[in-house]
Amino acid sequence: MRCNIGPSPRPFNDWSPTVALRQPLAPYACDATRSQGRLYAVSPSPTRSEFQRDRDRIIHSTAFRRLAHKTQVFVPLDGDHFRTRLTHTIEVGQIARALARALRVDEDLAEAVALAHDLGHTPFGHAGEGALEACMKPYGGFDHNAQALRVVTLLERRYADYDGLDLAWETLEGIVKHNGPLLRPKALRPAPRYVLEFDALCPLQLSTFASIEAQCAAAADDIAYIGHDIDDGLRAGLFALDDMAAAAPFIAGLLKEIGEKHPGLERGRVIHELVRRVITRFVEDAIATSQSRIAALAPEHADEVRGAPTAVVALSPGMTAAEHDLKRFLFDNMYRHEKVMHVWERARDAICRLFPAFLENPSVMPPEWAALANAREGAARAVVVADYIAGMTDRYALQEVKRVYGG
Repeated sequence: MRCNIGPSPRPFNDWSPTVALRQPLAPYACDATRSQGRLYAVSPSPTRSEFQRDRDRIIHSTAFRRLAHKTQVFVPLDGDHFRTRLTHTIEVGQIARALARALRVDEDLAEAVALAHDLGHTPFGHAGEGALEACMKPYGGFDHNAQALRVVTLLERRYADYDGLDLAWETLEGIVKHNGPLLRPKALRPAPRYVLEFDALCPLQLSTFASIEAQCAAAADDIAYIGHDIDDGLRAGLFALDDMAAAAPFIAGLLKEIGEKHPGLERGRVIHELVRRVITRFVEDAIATSQSRIAALAPEHADEVRGAPTAVVALSPGMTAAEHDLKRFLFDNMYRHEKVMHVWERARDAICRLFPAFLENPSVMPPEWAALANAREGAARAVVVADYIAGMTDRYALQEVKRVYGG
């Protein structure tokens, strides 16, 4: 059998792509050899940069493994092909690396921030987060980005000399600020308490933007979830291709393109062709727009990116409009679909039952958590309970409801 790969195939060792090759880092990239350091000094690795080391520490953490059993969007159908929080995170990491490579910045830092960005998410996706936010409102609130910081600086207990993962300053900054500055005049909400407490110990420049690498991770997050939520929503039968085309001209154009190039294509392949085009167009637009903004700013150092008046990594106005159309459509037709909402209500009920039970009687929790909670009162105890619940997987939370309440 002959593998026909084209009329004039080149030898594998003669392949010379023009886009994917790594180029020298730009002057505005974060430099792993000049990192602002860690809270706890470690000897340099002979085989890995500081940002590669961070990426590896995140991947090997307990919190990262738990993402495999945490909901991304709660789809009320049986099946193994819907995204979990882990598969979403992996997709974000891949897109973040692609953006970082094109912008000539540190791919490993972009990936590390991407892989850590959801470590603080609760079980049951946004339904669980909303429930825990409501429970914690009298005690200082709950924020999943602040919780991710708690995970990597406090809750992971793996090393003999300290709590947390002891990540580099640039990675911590990215986890906290990848969505933008936290201290700004017109902020919609105050910075989370733990972020402010940690900032007093290790200043993260909360009034500035994060590095380009962290901005790549933030853009990748939006691109990834739009693409895979379209895929999962169509797989689950929550909406149809025609519904999307009617609501979003961007989708209508892509479906027309697919139909002209592949007439009569089966639905499953149409969906895949659509999703990959959505992701590709967003990525290519983000690269082109960001390159234009970089050229206008002409930064010579990573701090000039941080101090810029707006984010450097962004979409064009046209693609921003397309993004808004898709988010609005997904909100109305997927996240608020009656089937999804029914299951989300069950998820909220689980957390809303567990929180007061643990707060009133910490001894119901496992011994190590009970000891922490019993040693505290008021808001401090509530934070321990929130840490315990936020770390749960979906199925563990449901098991805990049965254990605590019976049945």
